Amino acid sequence: MKSPAWTEDELVLAGALVVKNGWRELRTGDRKVQELSELLRSLPIHSAEARALPEFRSMDSVSRKTTDFATNYGPYSGKPTRCGEPTLQMIKAFTERESQMLQAAQAIEEGIGSGELYLLPRQPDEVDDDGFTAIEGRLLVRRALARERDPKLRKLKIRQVSRDGQPLRCEVCDFDFARTYGDLGEGYIEVHHVTPLYISGRRKTKLEDLACMCANCHRMCHRSRPGESWRTPGALRDEIRKSAQNGAH
Repeated sequence: MKSPAWTEDELVLAGALVVKNGWRELRTGDRKVQELSELLRSLPIHSAEARALPEFRSMDSVSRKTTDFATNYGPYSGKPTRCGEPTLQMIKAFTERESQMLQAAQAIEEGIGSGELYLLPRQPDEVDDDGFTAIEGRLLVRRALARERDPKLRKLKIRQVSRDGQPLRCEVCDFDFARTYGDLGEGYIEVHHVTPLYISGRRKTKLEDLACMCANCHRMCHRSRPGESWRTPGALRDEIRKSAQNGAH
């Protein structure tokens, strides 16, 4: 059995280590490399068989991955190492939005430290149909989806909308389940976190953090593209508007 390819979560943590080191590689004997190796070997992503492999996220492999980051970073003037597209996309993400990616790494570390991310069950949509996961990492998507599917939170959000006298419809496309499906769709809607959890942190979710959405728009808000993930309702409305304008030309 070969050691599995690096996932987004692992690349986020390795990338954060390199960025904090001034975009320089870290050697095998470095204490931070040892700590990251131990952390990666504990993540609830890969099978127990993979994690039992001696070479799986060993200190040598972690050090090599930091070299990939450092030598493929734009300003580096030497010869870059060969690395896969996921690593290059992660370098791009850290280059373009360093503070957000560092927040994502911190959120993963905090979730691991608290034990929360070990307890969350796998979610069916944490990996999309194309095999992509969010650039911020599958574990953060798993946590977000688990919270969004909390029936208590969803019920409270629907009650808030009703109390405010607003129609229960998608905040992006205005789809109304009851209008289309009659009694079957009455009171049905999905909810989406307006702000990514790696930015909002581990604070208790407020109803204002949630948006009512139809299933299609909700899926599009979570759908990942290489180097890009997580859309707010406003960002998705902009995508729809641009698509409509392009179609009219």
